[in-house]
Amino acid sequence: QVQLVESGGGLVQAGDSLRLSCAASGRSFNNYAMGWLRQAPGKEREFVAAISGSGAITRYADSAKVRFTISRDNAKNTMYLQMNILKPEDTAVYYCAAMRTPYYSTTYEWAYWGQGTQVTVSS
Repeated sequence: QVQLVESGGGLVQAGDSLRLSCAASGRSFNNYAMGWLRQAPGKEREFVAAISGSGAITRYADSAKVRFTISRDNAKNTMYLQMNILKPEDTAVYYCAAMRTPYYSTTYEWAYWGQGTQVTVSS
């Protein structure tokens, strides 16, 4: 079992940057592949980025490939999402999630979720 707490959201202008953090409680943080998903108003939740337990492998949605960077510090039990050149369409609640395995796969479920952090990008 792992508990996840996001932070770092806020209101920014288009073109600004934000770094989201996800702090995890519990042991063996590196045993969990981690990821960020987001949900905009009136839309379904969508995948943003994922990172393997070791941090060696990352995956991104097309919308995040150039502007976002996912990373993790296993010594601090924390995952990050650096978001640059933010656009109004990035406005959403961003969720941190974890899998029960250190290996990310689209066939595995996101087993653990944080409460979400709001990111609002004004034009």
